[in-house]
Amino acid sequence: MDALLSDLQPRELWRHFLELSKIPRGSKQEGPAAQWVADTGRALGCEVLRDAVGNVLLRKAASPGLEDRPGVALQAHVDMVCEKNEGTQHDFTRDPLQVWRDGDVLRARGTTLGADNGIGVAAALAVLSTPGLRHPPLEVLVTIDEETGMTGARELRPGWLRSKYLLNLDSEEEGDLTIGCAGGIDTVATRKVAFQSGDPGRIAWRIKVFGCKGGHSGIDISAGRANANRVLAQVLAELNATCGLELASVHGGNKRNALAREASAVVRAGAPCETKLRAEIARLQAEFRAAFGAFDPGISLALEPAQSDRVLPAADARALVGLLLAGPHGVEAFSPDIAGLPQTSTNMGLVETHADRVEVCFLTRSSVDSSKSALAQRISLVCQLAGFTPEHSGGYPGWKPEPNSDVVRLVNAVHQDVFGKPMAIKAIHAGLECGLLGEKLPDCQMASIGPNMWDVHTPDEHVSIPSVAEFWRLLTAVLERV
Repeated sequence: MDALLSDLQPRELWRHFLELSKIPRGSKQEGPAAQWVADTGRALGCEVLRDAVGNVLLRKAASPGLEDRPGVALQAHVDMVCEKNEGTQHDFTRDPLQVWRDGDVLRARGTTLGADNGIGVAAALAVLSTPGLRHPPLEVLVTIDEETGMTGARELRPGWLRSKYLLNLDSEEEGDLTIGCAGGIDTVATRKVAFQSGDPGRIAWRIKVFGCKGGHSGIDISAGRANANRVLAQVLAELNATCGLELASVHGGNKRNALAREASAVVRAGAPCETKLRAEIARLQAEFRAAFGAFDPGISLALEPAQSDRVLPAADARALVGLLLAGPHGVEAFSPDIAGLPQTSTNMGLVETHADRVEVCFLTRSSVDSSKSALAQRISLVCQLAGFTPEHSGGYPGWKPEPNSDVVRLVNAVHQDVFGKPMAIKAIHAGLECGLLGEKLPDCQMASIGPNMWDVHTPDEHVSIPSVAEFWRLLTAVLERV
């Protein structure tokens, strides 16, 4: 992996990123990576602080002559979404990421890359370690568990940071200056079940939906891509009507905040139905590919032998498939102020069959708190009608845009001077930690920047090498100009 450093620039940023990529850091398992950040800061002579949940705060004095400038905090999260392709042999609790170069981008072999938000962590550490880089009084805040609950930002001690400005380094488009984001809330719908013996005259099959693009459940929710959970439910409903299936289990999606790329169900059907099942699956695959077209051209269905003697009672099977078909997924409303920006949405991210229950997980986002609450309530009612018990958790606020703040004007002016053009100032339909941080740091002005990266939260995640260099130019110029 270190051979990649031979011509990557800025060298310090990429050095830190590749070192971080060797450390497993899935959400809620990022302790060793956070400790590495703390140890790196200590080796660089920074003041190092840790809090009760594991956040890391590094402080470094200003460069000579910049002591009287306003303090700046650089903020990023150390955890990553752990997704891999079917067949990829990778243990996210133990194995380093296999980072490789594909022309002008970096990727990981068969897994997410962790550029979200490893690039931000690496950039902040590179600011601390690059000789001669001039900066004001500096703080680096590296939070934990952003991807599954924003725990680090949620539990941050009020007043812990001293800085006047905070630059969040978790944006994903070069040239964009993000100044607002959506809030979110999770809903987990649970139905208790008691499995029963299947009809001995039937055999088990696994029906698979795979090859979907997936993506970020906020950024990509309006991209027209398939949700494998919803597709699987449609397949089950159609096949049941023609073949009279028994349903043994359903498993779909991998993360609440990622569009479901794969889903599968184990069913039982009479042996003579195999020919009809295969014909129907081929027909449905063709229909789905025609329906999604270029939005999701790789969507595929498969039928393979399976093993299962137990099945869900018919009423439970109908309730589960019905909820997957009727439960909200996708954009609920677009912003009336920003063309093309989703305002309110839901991602049906996960469905799991356990020994005594089935669960369906929804993540609802909105930049309008009342709309978020209203949609979460509607999801609850749909779940209840299907015989499921809903439970809400993990609610977090949106980040209200302040387009005329000093930090927004500063970053935009520096971009104009360095690159000869202003930035695109925007809000995004995704959850940044700035909403929660703003509650804890009411006097701190915030903005978010980052390089180009694509397909985050999927094994196709990749980051632009030239764009990282431009992001670095902007970041260092802003720090010197403050």
